[in-house]
Amino acid sequence: MKRHGHWIATILVLSSVFALSRLWERGLSAQESGSKKKGQTPAASVPSAQESAKPAETSAAQSVASSEKQAEYIGAETCLSCHANREGFKQNIHAKAFPHAKGIDFPRSCETCHGPGSLHATAGGDRNNPDFFTIRNPKRFSSKEVANLCLECHKGGGRFHWEGSVHESRDLSCLSCHSMHEAKSPGGKLLLAKATVMDTCFQCHNMKKAQLQRSSHMPLREGKMTCADCHNPHGSMGPTLLKQASVNENCLSCHSEKKGPFLWEHPPVRENCLNCHQPHGSQHDKLLKAKRPRLCQQCHIEAQHPTSASTPGNLHLAARSCTECHSQIHGSNHPSGVRFQR
Repeated sequence: MKRHGHWIATILVLSSVFALSRLWERGLSAQESGSKKKGQTPAASVPSAQESAKPAETSAAQSVASSEKQAEYIGAETCLSCHANREGFKQNIHAKAFPHAKGIDFPRSCETCHGPGSLHATAGGDRNNPDFFTIRNPKRFSSKEVANLCLECHKGGGRFHWEGSVHESRDLSCLSCHSMHEAKSPGGKLLLAKATVMDTCFQCHNMKKAQLQRSSHMPLREGKMTCADCHNPHGSMGPTLLKQASVNENCLSCHSEKKGPFLWEHPPVRENCLNCHQPHGSQHDKLLKAKRPRLCQQCHIEAQHPTSASTPGNLHLAARSCTECHSQIHGSNHPSGVRFQR
């Protein structure tokens, strides 16, 4: 009897479990059918954010394409029918370079920078006509936009460091130094905004202009060199736009006789030429920052080398320059040149 009771209890438990599982399955099927009636779709069929954005992107691209189709390229001769003051453009370096450039359709000429001009031309100079303003005017561009336009052609080379340069960070644009249409400099190769490189730089660098009026100066006024011989206005690795990596490398690219290597090195010279020299102009000879012997005495104090006339043993030093004895101050290869005397 006990065995029969045990089996009956087991059968009842299993029957209850089976009944509950059937009820649970019926409930799930009822929920799914209700969702379908309400028009809900399974999660897997919901389009992604990228897929839902595609129609909007396509329509935007189509509208841009349609607006570009409205304006057509008409050539420089049509432009000159109104802009006769730009006739000099035919003689500048841009006009001469266009036929030989690669990768750009340069017969457009003016429209290479200003964009297609058919709508602008048909507006007939009427500023009340919106089509008049469909032409691009770089003078209304931001500095960044002007640079991007010019760098479409003028890539690489000396312009590699333009981004982040001191000129770019101070919101200068290509048009700050260059004139796109008429060359104001002789020869017209650089399309400068002023007659010379020096005058173009002096639009901002007034202090350097004043220094070049001093008795000892770099021969810029005489036309023997330009600011661009030492500086790259389009950017460099340093804050002063030097063409070389350091001041000394810049100076020694011309003053090679001071380069060495020397058996006896003068530490201030190896460190920086600007320790002793003012490169743009000085009241003292050889672009020195101070008159000799005072320049030397900034480091070589009197306690180490008395030069006072009141010292009997040093009367022979009065009114003399240190370099009368220490003539090889940039360095010496002489075996006895430890004091740079030979």
